[in-house]
Amino acid sequence: MDKRDWDARLRRETLAWLREPSRYEAVIDRNRLEKAFTLEGRTVSLMGPKGIFTPKDCLYPLSVTTVWKGPYSDHFADEDRLLYSYRGAALPADGREYPDNLGLRRAMTDRIPLVYFCAVARGRYYPAWPVYIVADDPQRRIFTLVTDFVTALPGEGNPPWMLGEPDDPEIRRRWSLATVRVRYHQQAFRERVIEAYRSHCAMCRLRERSLLDAAHIIGDAEPAGTAAVTNGLALCKIHHAAFDQHLLAVRPDYRIEVSPRILTETDGPMLEIGFQALHGTTIWLPGRARDRPSRERLEERWQRFREAS
Repeated sequence: MDKRDWDARLRRETLAWLREPSRYEAVIDRNRLEKAFTLEGRTVSLMGPKGIFTPKDCLYPLSVTTVWKGPYSDHFADEDRLLYSYRGAALPADGREYPDNLGLRRAMTDRIPLVYFCAVARGRYYPAWPVYIVADDPQRRIFTLVTDFVTALPGEGNPPWMLGEPDDPEIRRRWSLATVRVRYHQQAFRERVIEAYRSHCAMCRLRERSLLDAAHIIGDAEPAGTAAVTNGLALCKIHHAAFDQHLLAVRPDYRIEVSPRILTETDGPMLEIGFQALHGTTIWLPGRARDRPSRERLEERWQRFREAS
């Protein structure tokens, strides 16, 4: 099999792997990406030590990565475009461009789909695919990327153009990249909050990461609902739902208060252990004081709980 055939096959298998939600959570560990799957006896890695990754025997880069707190200023320019920095702030001393940058330039010319991995925490990445390079600015040393399609995350429906909407590439790009940006920020908030709580539910201490959410104390649509760790609580899915429905709350002194209606019910061990036993106990707090929930926001949320109760 020549390089062109191998490149095309590996790229197809990579996109198929990413489209299967059972293979990973919405955010993927680096070690999982470095040993994603096997193809013809070879272990396939989806990223490498550098931000621009070209697997062995491939003609084009397979993926581009924005690392956690890295040296480059990759960012969403708007709802349509992602700006991705060249490798290297300047040309090498010999005046010849880095091969990685030349590879992306070839991918742009030949309209080759890539995968974009954006770090939402150290060693954890949110994927978007396929992305295409549509512009190259050698003076600013920046590539412009867009995406035509973002596979729905687990539990979500398909993008609107797959449900009978007009198949307009411009509409698809705006919807897709805007969605990537929103989901990136949601996942980044989740990762920071869960890391702060050391992967524990703040109420029941459950340590199963796949069952943990980052609950906003004040909703993100409200003026005070920032995506700061101090506006979040790591909660398991049951206690997150109960928190949202005002069935329990966290007081400004970090003690849990359960709705009087729940306290007076008698309906088995889940109610007794999962809710009633929490009443008056203190939540699991982040180790760093700067990550602990804002008492002012808890006060505001607690007052809403009292009104609802």
